[in-house]
Amino acid sequence: MAVRSALPWPLRWAMGAVMLGFCAALALWTFELGKSIAGLDNSTKDELKLLRAELSELRAERDKAQTIANTAGSLVTAEKAAQEKMAFRIKQLEADNLALQNDLGFFEKLLPASGSDGVTIRSLQAEALSETQLKWQLLVIQPVKNAPGFNGKLELTFSGTLDGKSWMVNLPGGAQALQFQQYRRVEGVLDVPPQAVVQTVTAKVMEGAAVRSVQTYKL
Repeated sequence: MAVRSALPWPLRWAMGAVMLGFCAALALWTFELGKSIAGLDNSTKDELKLLRAELSELRAERDKAQTIANTAGSLVTAEKAAQEKMAFRIKQLEADNLALQNDLGFFEKLLPASGSDGVTIRSLQAEALSETQLKWQLLVIQPVKNAPGFNGKLELTFSGTLDGKSWMVNLPGGAQALQFQQYRRVEGVLDVPPQAVVQTVTAKVMEGAAVRSVQTYKL
């Protein structure tokens, strides 16, 4: 006994073709959906290329900005160093200017005084460096051109009070040899007792037994 299908063969083929077409359409839709999800469609690729190009430009601009910033920082550092060097140089020039002014004042004293002749003490000064030290300096000149050489000695006497009583002392070692032709600048430091008060300094230029010039400075 045989069992036969109720559907004729043409209808069977038609239904098979429909099922195959549906499966093919479903597979194509799944593939396209997968490409879209995976970003493999053409529009997504173009957008990805554009984003990569923009990223490269941004990185280049960042590197350029960083280079400019580094250069600016180096310039600021160099300018600061130059300003500090200039400030130090200005202070040095001011100190040199002050020293030149002092030297100018000193050498102005070398100008011959009207009516003066022979060896002359033109400047005698003294100042206390501390309670136990006194600095002194003087200038001796011969205010004539082509003056002959002078060979003599310098005597200094310091007077004042010590513990309320009169006090006087000469240069340690006695008179100091003095030799020059046109001018001579002499200076030194005297050690004094802590309780001593120096009030006057007297300088005396001697040539043999003769006194050539005397000057007293009051503190």
